[in-house]
Amino acid sequence: MYKSAIWTCALLLAATAADAGTIEMKVNGLVCAFCAQGIEKAFRKNPAVADVVVSLENKLVAVQTKDGADISDQELQATLTNAGYDTKSIERTDTPVATIRENLKSPPK
Repeated sequence: MYKSAIWTCALLLAATAADAGTIEMKVNGLVCAFCAQGIEKAFRKNPAVADVVVSLENKLVAVQTKDGADISDQELQATLTNAGYDTKSIERTDTPVATIRENLKSPPK
């Protein structure tokens, strides 16, 4: 009985993670840690956001949405514009923010 319940929970968690989408944005104007904190704080206020990572070096903001949620390109651009930054590009991917975060920590080969 317990094995069945644990297996069911594991499958539900895996399905939730698989359904969540990631939005990667290239951003102009990122120059300091304060910039990164401001952007992260702005996106974390959005109820559709599950996780955020900001990379100064790569001028990248990656936002993972909660299961079944999405954020329009206009809303993403407005969040960045209101924080004082310009969006160069927006791309939707299946790569989890946790993976992006780990890849950013790894030195280039």
